[in-house]
Amino acid sequence: MRAREYLDELSSSGQYHLTSAEALAALRSSETAVKRALGRLVQQGVLASPARGFYMIIPPEYRSLGSLPPDQFIPALMDHLGLVYYAGLLSAAQYYGAAHHRPQEFQVLAERPHEPIKCGSVRVRFIKRANIDEVSVQNFNTPRGTVRVSTPEATAVDLVGFVRQAGGLDQVATILSELGEKIDPQQLVSAAKIAPIPWLQRLGYLLEEVGHKDLTGMLQVHVSQEARDYAPLQPSNSNKSAPRSERWKLIINADVEAEI
Repeated sequence: MRAREYLDELSSSGQYHLTSAEALAALRSSETAVKRALGRLVQQGVLASPARGFYMIIPPEYRSLGSLPPDQFIPALMDHLGLVYYAGLLSAAQYYGAAHHRPQEFQVLAERPHEPIKCGSVRVRFIKRANIDEVSVQNFNTPRGTVRVSTPEATAVDLVGFVRQAGGLDQVATILSELGEKIDPQQLVSAAKIAPIPWLQRLGYLLEEVGHKDLTGMLQVHVSQEARDYAPLQPSNSNKSAPRSERWKLIINADVEAEI
């Protein structure tokens, strides 16, 4: 079987991902010959390789992109790498209609670090997340299967934990103003229990600032029981003489302006 025929067979059965080992077994040729054949197809734009030994077939409608959309190949790639993952932060917010601007990169939280991916016009950024097995996720359908996405509650928690990666406090507050419509207060506390307390101090304060005080009752009880120290609203600002929120044991060392 020729390499192009092999790809046609895969795509006709709805499979758009393959590994070099799978191609080697199917084509029954030498490793060098298979590698060269796959390399030629990459040069022709028929295949793309976002990671060593992993390939995706690019349908004609995505040739200008030079890649499948990230949510259509990340699940298979993470399975290939043996990594637990979920789409999070700004990328997760998109699934819930809470991202004002399309993120420039697809953000993936994973159990261990991985180098960023640049494939055609697609950019994927990986962020290490502790306790990833305990984070609440839900599956969204894509044309190539399903992708794991953090729930609205888990997304809210991550946004205040990874403020810099989420675009800063103003961006986080803007997203929370819309994401709040999808958040269940009880599920929020469940998501909060696996996060550091300073994250929750920031989250409660910001939710109230953007008009979602109705979501913070149970969260505030949890924070009042667990918080031992005052935490900074802006993690990168060391100004400890700023005003304080007694309710959230938070140092208000930054002005927050959400686009509401």
